[in-house]
Amino acid sequence: MSSNSSAEPLINAREAAEMLRCNERTVKRLADEKKIPAMRIGNRWRFLASMLDEWRRKELTSNRSKQ
Repeated sequence: MSSNSSAEPLINAREAAEMLRCNERTVKRLADEKKIPAMRIGNRWRFLASMLDEWRRKELTSNRSKQ
């Protein structure tokens, strides 16, 4: 059985907030409201940077089309 050494590591809420350039509490609220891709492990939110990046790009595209 081989392990997948290229698996993307999870990031925490602080790192996600830095990536999205917003407050950590905002990231946690958006995750709780299921507005951003996230997973709860125990009592902590975890994120995949690639999924957040994809979400951010979709949001930017969506917001541009509304203007």
